[in-house]
Amino acid sequence: MKVLIIGCGIGGPATAMALREVGIEAEIHEAYARGADGVGSFLNVASNGLAALSALGAHKKVLESAIPTPRMVMWSGTGKRLGEVANGLRLDDGTVSHTVLRSDLYRTVRSEAERRGIRIAYGKRLVSYDEGPGGVTARFEDGTQATGDLLIACDGVHSRTRSILDPQAPAPRYSGLYSFGGIVEDAGFTGEPGVYNMVFGKRAFFGHTVTESGQTWWFANLPRKLGDVPPDWKPALIQAFEGDAGFSAELIRRSEVEPGLPIHDLPPVPVWHRGRVLLTGDAAHATSPSSGQGASMAIEDAIVLARCLRDGKGHEEAFASFEAERRPRVERVVAYSRTISNSKAAGPVARVFRDLMLPIFLRKGASQESLAWMYRYQASL
Repeated sequence: MKVLIIGCGIGGPATAMALREVGIEAEIHEAYARGADGVGSFLNVASNGLAALSALGAHKKVLESAIPTPRMVMWSGTGKRLGEVANGLRLDDGTVSHTVLRSDLYRTVRSEAERRGIRIAYGKRLVSYDEGPGGVTARFEDGTQATGDLLIACDGVHSRTRSILDPQAPAPRYSGLYSFGGIVEDAGFTGEPGVYNMVFGKRAFFGHTVTESGQTWWFANLPRKLGDVPPDWKPALIQAFEGDAGFSAELIRRSEVEPGLPIHDLPPVPVWHRGRVLLTGDAAHATSPSSGQGASMAIEDAIVLARCLRDGKGHEEAFASFEAERRPRVERVVAYSRTISNSKAAGPVARVFRDLMLPIFLRKGASQESLAWMYRYQASL
């Protein structure tokens, strides 16, 4: 069997490696002319995502460039400590959730896929595909084409494959938030390494953690109408956090602020597969970054899909088994993440209610065991 994979983000190389583990050949076709080295801010790889990488034998390389972040402490914009929650659960070998630069995670999984002999073709933007009795042919914008037995979409929240597979598929929905991030060297601010400090500010949401070397990694979520882009984001961000307790505004002043990215997720997508084509990762179930699960869900998908293809009697049975196993879990994660995003964009009245109720919620609804459904999941081949 030969599989065409569309997209070389995190999910594409992970899927190719998982397929190779069960004896299936795969090649990756990436729309952009070059890799995403140096692109993007940072992201959380929770313990369940690291367990999935471990199943592929790829987690140790990721950990080399990541920082452990097992805890989150919540604060109000007035400086009140609202509570604490675990960021993932410790694995049997002691591994905890880590934060990693998106470009480092991408580079690591891509390089590992290449090391294992997986071919990656760049500048291959999908235009259409055709199915026949014996396979599927992908046609690209540069006039070339590729043929395989199956086509697996790993091309993200704005997936071209999804729109071809089902023209009636729901469009990505805007969360109401723009996302920003940065790293400040020797900021001079004290903090406990390994702890994310999450601040529900008066106008926006801010998070930061401190590394052992003294770097401060920060991110911000700013409520904004989609397309309402100022000439310079930095003054707008500083203004959003001025008046909040802590040093959010000061960190932004010391940072280079790149243009903000609008955060989208996907409502439930009715059609995940048809014929020889399957959606995975963000193409099927994009979640906002509020749960820190986007990359982990894509890696889990890769492993489950490989197992289903290995054990199923043909691709139709395998795709159906994959969806049956994955859909309940990923849609629960998307809904959970959206609830958190909504709390970040709360208005004045909702903000007061949130700050009163969040401590109660954190004590009763965000304990380690209450979140075990998300973090204890084990994707296995």
